[in-house]
Amino acid sequence: MGRIALLRRAPVTAALLVAIGAVFVLETVLGGSTNQQVLVLLGANVWPLHGEYWRLLASMFLHIGLLHVAVNGWALYQLGSLFEIWVGSARMALTYFAAGLAGSAASLWLTLSASPVSLSAGASGAIFGILGALIAFLLRRRQHLTPAAKSLLMQLLFWAALNVFLGLSAAGIDNSAHMGGCVTGLLIGAFLRGREPQRPRPLPPPPSELPPRPPGSYDN
Repeated sequence: MGRIALLRRAPVTAALLVAIGAVFVLETVLGGSTNQQVLVLLGANVWPLHGEYWRLLASMFLHIGLLHVAVNGWALYQLGSLFEIWVGSARMALTYFAAGLAGSAASLWLTLSASPVSLSAGASGAIFGILGALIAFLLRRRQHLTPAAKSLLMQLLFWAALNVFLGLSAAGIDNSAHMGGCVTGLLIGAFLRGREPQRPRPLPPPPSELPPRPPGSYDN
């Protein structure tokens, strides 16, 4: 399946990627994605919020540097499109935004409150939420998974463990946002159902059951 065809089946993922890309261009035009004044202006999380709760949402679309947006964009494309095809666009959007907001809140109250001079931004919490939801979604069906699905589950578990290790051992990674998003995704994925299968269209009746043709009518 080509990338364009894949994103056509995952319109929410495609829209999120476009929005993240557009915001990154805006950051660059206003002075750069690593400029703290630009990040604060556009909605990065800062401590304390002073009632600016809109930052919890806005910060999910901001990224700090080209590598940051490239890594998150690739992860969202890979995980988000697969998840959306499996569970549907509405459930994908619900999981993404719920996990992203939870990740932003965890970052704010667990990371930034301990270091008030810093800020946080990025879609990582939401993406970790999709990762967690995929893991829970597959674990619920582990007895009926195909070999390919079992292999995917093991890969997801590996990447989750690797990112937890990197978050705990490397500087500059907001592990609180990752964990807040992932835990939220795990909880949602434990209850999510898959996309309802499309019902086949009824076949036309055989010729003997077709209604009588009106006098003087012709096929064209």
